[in-house]
Amino acid sequence: MPPIALISVSNKQGLIPIAKTLTSKYGYQIISSGGTAKTLEEASIPVTRVADYTGASEILGGRVKTLHPKVHGGILAKRKDQSHQNDLKKAKINNIDLVIVNLYPFQETIKDPNVSWETAIENIDIGGPAMVRAAAKNHESVTILTSPSQYEKFIKELSKGNISQSLKSQLALEAFEHTASYDAAISKWMANKVSSKESQWIESIPIKQTLRYGENSHQKAAWYSSTNQGWDGANKIQGKEISTNNLLDLEAALSTIRDFHYGDENSNKLFRHAAVVIKHTNPCGVAIGSSVSSALKKALDADRISAFGGIVALNSAVDLKSAIELKSLFLECIVAPKFNEDAKVILSEKKNLRLIELNKSFIQRAERITIRSILGGIIVQDSDDLVIDESNWKVVTKLQPTHLQKEDINFAWKVVRHVRSNAIVIASSLQTLGIGAGQTNRIGSAKIALEAAGKKANQAVLASDGFFPFDDTIRLAAKYGVSAIIQPGGSIKDELSIKACDELNIPMVFTGIRHFLH
Repeated sequence: MPPIALISVSNKQGLIPIAKTLTSKYGYQIISSGGTAKTLEEASIPVTRVADYTGASEILGGRVKTLHPKVHGGILAKRKDQSHQNDLKKAKINNIDLVIVNLYPFQETIKDPNVSWETAIENIDIGGPAMVRAAAKNHESVTILTSPSQYEKFIKELSKGNISQSLKSQLALEAFEHTASYDAAISKWMANKVSSKESQWIESIPIKQTLRYGENSHQKAAWYSSTNQGWDGANKIQGKEISTNNLLDLEAALSTIRDFHYGDENSNKLFRHAAVVIKHTNPCGVAIGSSVSSALKKALDADRISAFGGIVALNSAVDLKSAIELKSLFLECIVAPKFNEDAKVILSEKKNLRLIELNKSFIQRAERITIRSILGGIIVQDSDDLVIDESNWKVVTKLQPTHLQKEDINFAWKVVRHVRSNAIVIASSLQTLGIGAGQTNRIGSAKIALEAAGKKANQAVLASDGFFPFDDTIRLAAKYGVSAIIQPGGSIKDELSIKACDELNIPMVFTGIRHFLH
């Protein structure tokens, strides 16, 4: 009896070559159905249709084709179990040795936001997952292939005479991952359509690459990513492999720069060039300028000491002048929508420096959620990406901020929500001058930010991610000459801060929204 291969694939890449090799070189009998059988017949490859093999015609418009004992009995029977083999003999069922199956393109179908419920439902495969799982379960006796990427390895192994148990086990694992990912996509899509409540978190994300290590060299790490989404869709022009810490810093950089992405620099006069310098996931310099090079210089000048070994993000193309500025620094990564050719030449001299082009659509697009792991579980929350609405702000002091102060407090408020709490930002002329991050009390963060700004704090503005429980931060800021303050408000002692601002002639704005970042 020749070995039997059951083939039913939606992705027909590599189908003809592997089918020809199986039949002409290794004597396999192929059983197939639907479009796969038609493709093989058109290529003059011998194939037996499932309906002819089982004696049962396809029914329900093709919904039932392979759900038959002659198919599943042949896949699931244990070769070494005599009772199984006796059952097959009695029912005149042959052993099936190889299953090549991949599933209806459900994930591709639902990428269309306008896809109908009926179309999506009809692209849910039933017989395919059943065959895949059956073959994977019985992988001691059956080989299961679920992707064209596996064909070459399988044929190479087959040429040695038999398929090793280790490869069968690996292929079975990949098969169960294949069906798990498929079911996750269906469940997630249906949950979004049927209910606003999520009873469980369902996600399947393939591995992109194993990283050299995690945050430290003794920690293992891997990068999982949806294909061509976000950082997976970025173009790394040059430099060393991306590390764990690079990815974390890049994400912080992207989150920050996104707040300053106004329109299209080629057609919209409102476009403003912005630059962000990130160190240990905190911005250490942020600025807006009339050109990309001026924004970059202002961001670096904000804190050149902290910029050492950091990451730079820009919301517009890196030009020659910017590249010359960047070449003089030790940086881990530079990310921008584009690097001009002359800039690439200049920066190519720094071989280890990672240059990453990230499509503008990814820069502008924010994830709806953020995910954090905790012991025994995860926390899923909405991203803190509220569009700033100044109409909801309230000036709580007698003195009103000037037009220039309003510009700077708007700028500082955008920056402060990307700084670890407790967070204080000192800014002037659309440039950060001092940033206090991650302290256990707000006055501690204020001291760090004000000391970093020094004399430049005079006539600058101060932004705080949370309210002031006391008036001590107000009075410290006044000693440095801070001219305006923005904070959420909401403390039971707000009146103390308002009174202090009125006494010191400092206008203060309450936003009504806090931006803690833990």
